[in-house]
Amino acid sequence: MTIINARNLSLEEVQRLFAFQEQYSDSFSNYLSLEPLLEVEQQELLQIRNDFRRYLTAGKVSEGQVKFLAVAPLLRLAGFYRYPIEIVLEEYITYIEVEDEDIKIKGRFDILAISKAKHTKPQTYFWVLLIESKNSQIDISTGLPQLLTYSYKNLDNQKSIWGLATNGRSYQFIYIEQGNPPIYYLLPELNLMERERSSQLLQVLKAICQL
Repeated sequence: MTIINARNLSLEEVQRLFAFQEQYSDSFSNYLSLEPLLEVEQQELLQIRNDFRRYLTAGKVSEGQVKFLAVAPLLRLAGFYRYPIEIVLEEYITYIEVEDEDIKIKGRFDILAISKAKHTKPQTYFWVLLIESKNSQIDISTGLPQLLTYSYKNLDNQKSIWGLATNGRSYQFIYIEQGNPPIYYLLPELNLMERERSSQLLQVLKAICQL
């Protein structure tokens, strides 16, 4: 039996092991109803952007700083800290066994938002959003293999899962659908440092939180 850490898998390997098919979607409105932001939300978003910009200007922003300075404030502003959503941090997954291959995959997800009001099966909560964060100098695409691997395990319990890969500046959402084969859709990349795309980023997070 070969044991592989999910963070060492390439996107090509994940696609082969789990038969994932990649698709592109050019609009969040295909999946979500985005509402205009309130003025107070715009102001708080500006503060998050300015705080993160100061660290970016100084140099590399570590993965831990990305979570603390950007991801956590955005999740709070979007409503992820309120019931029935609960945030789970840096938890190890149980081994994922790959069918027809003598392989087990282990790993630890960064941030998972679950809904305590929704149970897909007994003792199983609905996954609202799975987040993989990297430091500011790493391309966000490097987080996709881990997102897909961890999501695959839970597709037995629900029909779809939202995933987010980020380095604090850029944000790549993926919509993962149960199926044969399972499909993931890459949504337009958003950016905290740009006014329009940062507003859309918060709108998307709010809409996912309210699902």
